[in-house]
Amino acid sequence: MAIVTKITEGIKVSVSTQYMPEYSNPLQFHFVFAYNVRIENNSSSTVQLLRRQWYIHDSLRNLREVEGEGVIGQQPVLEPGDVHKYVSGCNLKSEMGKMGGYYLMEKLVDGTRLKVRIPDFTMVVPCRHN
Repeated sequence: MAIVTKITEGIKVSVSTQYMPEYSNPLQFHFVFAYNVRIENNSSSTVQLLRRQWYIHDSLRNLREVEGEGVIGQQPVLEPGDVHKYVSGCNLKSEMGKMGGYYLMEKLVDGTRLKVRIPDFTMVVPCRHN
């Protein structure tokens, strides 16, 4: 399970993925993946995650955009040195795809907004060997 990382203004976002065969149905072009996200505040400011914007691509050239408040129903506040982790999921219509995007965060000291990049990460069904 490879981990990809991106740092924006001291906010480090790391993501790893896992194929979920128990929730997938390849015969109906339904492939489910879990992704684990770790957000580390290595800046000197307290920040709050307000919104997220995802761009989801599959190998059939479909693009979905998902935008909304927080992550999994939360808008965490991260003090300097804090870490926030969560797990979520994505379904694709093909055996591989990628996701990426950004979090909109706010520095609580002055209200400055930051677009914190989420690194592009791939989702691939593991090869089966007979």
